[in-house]
Amino acid sequence: MRARMALKYAGIVVDVHEITLSAKPSELLAVSPKGTVPVLVLQDQATSKQQVLEQSLDIMDWALQQQDVDGWLAADKQLAQQLIAENDTSFKQALDKYKYAIRFPEQSSSTYRAQAEVFLYKLECQLSQSTFLLSDQVSLADIAIFPFVRQFSGVDIHWFEQAAYPKVRAWLNTLVASALFVSVMQK
Repeated sequence: MRARMALKYAGIVVDVHEITLSAKPSELLAVSPKGTVPVLVLQDQATSKQQVLEQSLDIMDWALQQQDVDGWLAADKQLAQQLIAENDTSFKQALDKYKYAIRFPEQSSSTYRAQAEVFLYKLECQLSQSTFLLSDQVSLADIAIFPFVRQFSGVDIHWFEQAAYPKVRAWLNTLVASALFVSVMQK
């Protein structure tokens, strides 16, 4: 989702192929043997060589290097990298355990949720200073992080709507309602 948003924002037209991970097509495995998504295949017209980007953040970075009209990369780079790294490691790990608590019976769902809340609290503090994570403008950090917070919110919607994160909820609602997000969610 975050890779698609960056590509759309940068005005880069791509052929999107929906992949069923339980039935990975041979074309995917030919360009990316690890078989994970997203994958962006860039074709150099001059040399006919392919460059394959297999990480969503790499795809986002490449797209924004092509065009960044609203300055998503202009925000505090160090803070953006710190927040994205925490999102992609400890928060994502806690989120996966919270979402699939039945697969991780070592602890309760609420314990995994509490682990994820450490990051939500950090986001709530950031959002008490500005509309978006780094300023009053959307940045790379917002687009890189919010899909995971959206997943978190969907695990127990009733709990999330009552939780002590009003700024996170408002931020999430703004991004989910954005024309950019709506456009990339269409099949």
